Amino acid sequence: MAKKALGIRPRSDAGANAKPRAGRLKNGRQGPCRAAKSGSINWPGTLLNGRPRQREDLLFHLRSRSPHELWLVIVDASASTRRHHALSDAKGLLAQVFDDAYRQRARLALLTASGTAPKWQVQGLKASAGLRDWLEALGAGGGTPLLAALDEAAQWLATRQKRLPAEQQRLLLVTDGRLRHLPVPRAFDCPALLVDIERGPIRLGRAKALAHELNAHYRHIDSLK
Repeated sequence: MAKKALGIRPRSDAGANAKPRAGRLKNGRQGPCRAAKSGSINWPGTLLNGRPRQREDLLFHLRSRSPHELWLVIVDASASTRRHHALSDAKGLLAQVFDDAYRQRARLALLTASGTAPKWQVQGLKASAGLRDWLEALGAGGGTPLLAALDEAAQWLATRQKRLPAEQQRLLLVTDGRLRHLPVPRAFDCPALLVDIERGPIRLGRAKALAHELNAHYRHIDSLK
């Protein structure tokens, strides 16, 4: 779900007699100067090559910063996830996800499915340390409004994708898959991972079928340890 990012700014040419030169930092924060065809004009780089006489003489800034990431996390906290410490083990996984999101400065959307209706906890905010307090207080109970949560999350994400088309979005679904029926849910237009937390000697195995319908990668939580 998470990936480690390491960014090192390249050194500029050093020395007391060094002369400024344009376009040497190919991996700088603004990217190679001549790659952009429009945008804000890079006047220092342009003037280092002499007075511009035509548009082709102009250099433009190219911003090469990676787009923001959004991690959409849906947690099934229905009564069935109390069995065999399923939700307790899921909390350990979620704590790691929240820590990774905080370190990587990713934005987080968090939706829980329990009781009679899904509930948003966070919608597109930067991950914060305060999520640990919420996670510790999270309990399981009530019905399984998971399908309603998937539909609501898909609509919210589709709206956000239109507003922020460059944003990199990912979905993490944590569930035991114990649904009464499995209609075809609305698909998500982003990479998705379903983590199955079903435990016990008798398993229905519906989480794997749900992952198939969502076109999501499937992993059982035991395989992540």
